[in-house]
Amino acid sequence: MKAKEILIPGITGTTFMTLFSYLVSLADGENFSEPERLGQLAGRLLPKLDEEQSQALGWLGHYSVGLLFAVVYVELWRSGKLRPDWKTNLWLGGISGLVAVAIWKSTFKMHPLPPKLNFDKYYLQLVPAHVVFALFAGIGYQLQRKKTPGGHPN
Repeated sequence: MKAKEILIPGITGTTFMTLFSYLVSLADGENFSEPERLGQLAGRLLPKLDEEQSQALGWLGHYSVGLLFAVVYVELWRSGKLRPDWKTNLWLGGISGLVAVAIWKSTFKMHPLPPKLNFDKYYLQLVPAHVVFALFAGIGYQLQRKKTPGGHPN
């Protein structure tokens, strides 16, 4: 598996997911930004970090997790276990969203200073956010496969 095969879907999916979360935040009036939440958690664990450093860690963490999800997706697509089409990616995103909810719940539960937020609303928006991730990761994967000599979408 080449780095480009993971980078393009991972970055594309994570970027559009983040935009979705910002739009939901604007519409709802509550901050659902995953990188900002991760930065907040990092800053509370590492109080010597300034705001800029903790937010940079949050963004780095968010894109790193996006790339980890992309590794799994790309392996499923390349192996032929799943097709990178929009129907499959809707399901893949929904399942990923449920996994993300479990991870975030555990993270907030284990963190010594979790933020005050409406957790139910936060978890609820994570599922469609991951559907957006999966759809755009699939688009990124298909586009880069079409540009690769000898590459072909599954």
